Amino acid sequence: MTISNNSGSLPAVGWREWLSLPELNIDQIKAKVDTGARTSALHAFFVDPFQRDGIEWVKFGIHPLQNNSEYAIECEMPVKDRRVVTDSGGHREERFIIETTLKLGQHEWLAELTLTNRDSMRFRMLLGRTALDSRFQVNPAESYNIGKKHRKKN
Repeated sequence: MTISNNSGSLPAVGWREWLSLPELNIDQIKAKVDTGARTSALHAFFVDPFQRDGIEWVKFGIHPLQNNSEYAIECEMPVKDRRVVTDSGGHREERFIIETTLKLGQHEWLAELTLTNRDSMRFRMLLGRTALDSRFQVNPAESYNIGKKHRKKN
């Protein structure tokens, strides 16, 4: 589905989509498309900052599959920033920001992600409005318009 606007046509995403994060070795992660969130957020069940060659990095663990806390991926990325973020419940938290490639269908771009523990949340990732800006329109009545779940081959 494509939605027209004054600047041409933008592909329409649904309220949830399957993404991949190739630099983090995540082939697929279900993301909630959240226009109420400025910055995208990625579930990290631990976040450990460290220094490498005088640059701040973070090591973090991700449970990319919903309802599965056993399968984990450990990642290391340079820190782009630290910001105080207010979540939907009004709680303020300082979070590490990384920048990484997002892939949604054939679309690929760099986006900032905050790292936060989302164990109690339904989705392991939020795709915020800054990552969507000028790339997609959102159709809240649809799901998985662009990103499809990949089936593992035995």
